[in-house]
Amino acid sequence: MELERVQVLVVGGGYAGLSAATLLAWREIPVMLVERHASTSVQPKAFGVGPQALEMLRMVPGIEEELSAIWAGIGDDMRIAIASSLADPNPHILIHEDEDLAWLSELSPAPRVGAPQAEIERVLRGKAEDLGADLRFSTELISLEQDGTGVTARIRDEDGDRLVRADYVVAADGSRSPLRKALDVPTSGKGPLSRMRSIMFDADLSGLVRDREVTLWYLQNDVFTGVIVTGTGTGSHVLGVNLKDGETEADFTDERCVELIRLATGRPHLDVRVIDRPMFNISHVLADTYRVGRVFFAGDAAHTMPPTGGQGGSTAIEDGCDIAWRLWLVLTGQAGPDFLDTYDAERRPIGKLMADAQLANLGVRMPPEARVGYPEPLEDPTGVLLGRRYHSTAIIDEPGDDGSLLEDPRVPTGRPGSRAPHVVLDWAGRRISTIDLFGSGFVLLAAKPGGQAWVDAGRLVKERLGIRLTRLLVGDELIDVEGCFTKRYGVTESGAVLVRPDGYVAWRSPEADPDPMGTLERVLRRILSR
Repeated sequence: MELERVQVLVVGGGYAGLSAATLLAWREIPVMLVERHASTSVQPKAFGVGPQALEMLRMVPGIEEELSAIWAGIGDDMRIAIASSLADPNPHILIHEDEDLAWLSELSPAPRVGAPQAEIERVLRGKAEDLGADLRFSTELISLEQDGTGVTARIRDEDGDRLVRADYVVAADGSRSPLRKALDVPTSGKGPLSRMRSIMFDADLSGLVRDREVTLWYLQNDVFTGVIVTGTGTGSHVLGVNLKDGETEADFTDERCVELIRLATGRPHLDVRVIDRPMFNISHVLADTYRVGRVFFAGDAAHTMPPTGGQGGSTAIEDGCDIAWRLWLVLTGQAGPDFLDTYDAERRPIGKLMADAQLANLGVRMPPEARVGYPEPLEDPTGVLLGRRYHSTAIIDEPGDDGSLLEDPRVPTGRPGSRAPHVVLDWAGRRISTIDLFGSGFVLLAAKPGGQAWVDAGRLVKERLGIRLTRLLVGDELIDVEGCFTKRYGVTESGAVLVRPDGYVAWRSPEADPDPMGTLERVLRRILSR
């Protein structure tokens, strides 16, 4: 049987898998992706890319522009509400993005992108292929065995079976995750919550929805509960209906679907064409480990969460981007093998945090009598968007760190484990953000006049360790436009900050150090498990 060799095998062609393949290919790591379906999703599904996910994607040339162009062609705004139907004269508005999320533009250079999942997956697939990733659709993983040096997988396509030998596997094979079951990964969480029929349809909704606006209405009426999404950018709309006890898939005939759509829109004589009507489960399931040997779980295979809040897709994208840079460091010899343990240590608490937040949102958006047993929503949801923190051996916490997973991104601290703050810089007459500096390796930032010692030390440590490390002096080639770099990063003009490829602060020295080279080398060796 033919044996193919690749450094990373990705199983699953959704958000997590495509993101991992794209970011690995961009970093010139040979990667193969197998997906049992013939293509990417045709359903709108999840909407939008969160700011942190987009910050991790935008380092790949062209992605941000393509996604922004899709959103520009769809709409300018998004509203989320609770209502009895689209015709409800008094909907309870939960989120009006233009008003409620305006603060994001002050904290991130990433634009708002409200595009549907089908379009985002299309862009990711195209970019991964352009970068040289080997994407194989209509191809299924049949079996997998791993040993001390790699993984051997049997895959099957229309031409038969073949073997693939890889160093590592990214398991992004969905909420049912055959790999999670095959490797006996235990799970926790609230489990299956409900089943929903997703009805994709065409209809003229003029007068019910605003032009250039995506609307997401949680429906509560005497006949059913569910959700309706309009302005998807596909020319169609989607109605999701929760199945009641005793209902089956067979109950949803075309005639019944049309009746439900008319109830959801409040137009009893609406002309409707049903396009598609798949089933899906709403669940709260958390993998109890994200790593089994050389296999790493990502996306729904790691954390299946209710869609309420819209962060499931973004969290999956972040998983894919995150495991990609960690594998890159190990496969290129910049980090030791134990460095890969930091993926589980950092991403699993965040996966639970996001899934629990989505679960709480679901409770709020259900009828009152169905909310028993659901957690209370976060008082301030801004932290889950840009204020999440990591703790692992790849972060050197400062004395007295409280170990928190959230902070207010509107008051950036620059402390280790937090996202590196956005600061506007002028670089040779061009306005950029500090966020634009991250992605291709570690970045050492220091300020004039005292930071030169750190920059000089960084050059020597980079050569000694053989790592990708960019040294930049704010106040020299980079001009601090607003004069806030030292405050936001929590250092003096003689201190330094080390930022990882994912844009997170790994370590900082608020003041000068008598031995900057020795300190920096010890820090990097510890962070990189060397």
